Amino acid sequence: MDPLDALNEIASLLERERASRYRSKAFRAAAAIIAELSPEHLADADRLRRTKGIGDTTYAVIREALEGGVPSYLVTLRAEAGVGRQSALRAQLTGDLHSHSDWSDGLTPIEPMVDAANALGHEYLALTDHSPRLRVANGLSAERLEQQLDVIAGLDTGKLRLLSGIEVDILDDGALDQADELLHRLDIVVASVHSKLKMDARLMTRRMIAAIEHPATDVLGHVTGRLVEGSRGTRPGAEFDAAAVFAACAERGVAVEVNSRPERQDPPDELIALALDAGCLFAIDSDAHAPGQLSLLDYGAERAEKAGIPAERIVTTWSLERLLEWTGRAR
Repeated sequence: MDPLDALNEIASLLERERASRYRSKAFRAAAAIIAELSPEHLADADRLRRTKGIGDTTYAVIREALEGGVPSYLVTLRAEAGVGRQSALRAQLTGDLHSHSDWSDGLTPIEPMVDAANALGHEYLALTDHSPRLRVANGLSAERLEQQLDVIAGLDTGKLRLLSGIEVDILDDGALDQADELLHRLDIVVASVHSKLKMDARLMTRRMIAAIEHPATDVLGHVTGRLVEGSRGTRPGAEFDAAAVFAACAERGVAVEVNSRPERQDPPDELIALALDAGCLFAIDSDAHAPGQLSLLDYGAERAEKAGIPAERIVTTWSLERLLEWTGRAR
């Protein structure tokens, strides 16, 4: 096995399982180092072991790969991640409308996210970094978002269409945390509640509906904001009148996000059922903060399939042309 491929795949699998960011970064750093080394350097075991940035574990991976096998650490990670298992619905997904880069709280620059999306066969990936109020996530000011738009326009993304976007914070009164002029320039707007999740249910309902009714909103992100597992601990989701919120989504053609992160499992099953009954559209999104997390779509697709969401009502199964017709709809 090519040692560069082995190191990058290990990094991706560690990201997918939301391991410590330092572990995945160590493997990506080692991959970057050996990409610049000569075959002679790689073949010299003592010299390779002394190379700065190559630790014991990455060294073992490189040597096992050079010796013609799949490194044992990679074999273990593949088994733990269930690589090779895929639901029927996952095979119908055409792209992803929710991802982050190191412009906000993602772990890598935009280019590795694009490369990973291309490797998964995506037709499109929406880059949806955070908005200004989410300072803890290095949210983008209007000026930084404009700079990012220029960067996106100049990138070579191969077969993939990189969609401009934002995960915009829903403010306390339901307004969106970015200038309207900029929001309307973007391909995708995911609107999410990130603060005051314990707000009174009546006020939260009003807040969410106001955001849904904003002409720029395309997707209602992780609707309850709950956490059910993981390193950040757990927290209950926001309380709101789900019937009223989903009725507003259905009326406005706003998709309800099935967030693929296992620590979220958002919306809960009972809310997916309510959104189905309300006639809502859905978007299965990864909410990836690193390249390896783009494959979390496996989990979201499995949940959506079990919940009985028809593929036709999932906007992330549509062709890029149809998707852009939907986001450009009159509202």
